[in-house]
Amino acid sequence: MLGRDVVARLQAESDRYEVVGLGRSDLDVTDWAACEAALDGFDVVVNCAAYTAVDDAESHFDEAFDVNAVGPANLARAASLHGGRLVQLSTDYVFGGNETEPYAHDHVMRPVSAYGRSKAAGEWAVAAAGAQHIVLRTAWLYGEHGSSFPRTIARVARERGRVDVVDDQVGQPTWTVDVADLVVRLVEAAAPGGAYAATSSGQTSWFGFAQRVVEAAAIDAEVHPSSSTDSARPAPRPAYSAMSHDSLVAAGVEPIGPWADRWAVAAAAIVGETR
Repeated sequence: MLGRDVVARLQAESDRYEVVGLGRSDLDVTDWAACEAALDGFDVVVNCAAYTAVDDAESHFDEAFDVNAVGPANLARAASLHGGRLVQLSTDYVFGGNETEPYAHDHVMRPVSAYGRSKAAGEWAVAAAGAQHIVLRTAWLYGEHGSSFPRTIARVARERGRVDVVDDQVGQPTWTVDVADLVVRLVEAAAPGGAYAATSSGQTSWFGFAQRVVEAAAIDAEVHPSSSTDSARPAPRPAYSAMSHDSLVAAGVEPIGPWADRWAVAAAAIVGETR
């Protein structure tokens, strides 16, 4: 979902960049030798590869750790070896989710799920490989490619005429197109290495987002609030995921705009009537 938008964003400026997109069959990020060979000659590597099955990670931690920690370690080390820098995509799940104010870039990581622990380990590995590397923490992603929350909500609303959505989890819905653009802007600005939040501004609940989705898709359906305790899942979800854009501002890079405004732009491509 994100990787395709990153490649498209760079290909739009093919007169400035040489872009190579590698899929899962092209490069096994858990293979050090393969990473070392593949990254030779590249100035910037954007790692969109990840094990994102949050619930499955609880029972398949080794697999999640290989992709989310060993993979970034290999890529960061290989990039450093060849004089390049890595942009590593991370997540709000590295935090505990118990705060009430947006997480600062230097807030202590306290992941409560296996997925979160694997991503936090990846962040540590990237930081250890070189001070020039960038960690971009994103959250609540949706995009035109692949499945995502708004598409699921629109489908269920059309089929059933009603959706029940949790109202006790708060975060920042974020369009993959905007994350791809932020990746390019950060690199072009020669931003210092470190952690940044790649999320929309503002915040809402999943219920609030679902209301906007149903409205944008012009679906005649009811959206009802529910509690996360109503449906137990193997992995705990952060109750609060909003992140501060303080480090972006300090680097002179404009944060992504308000989530509702960006959703209004993205909605037609995500939940158009043909979907």
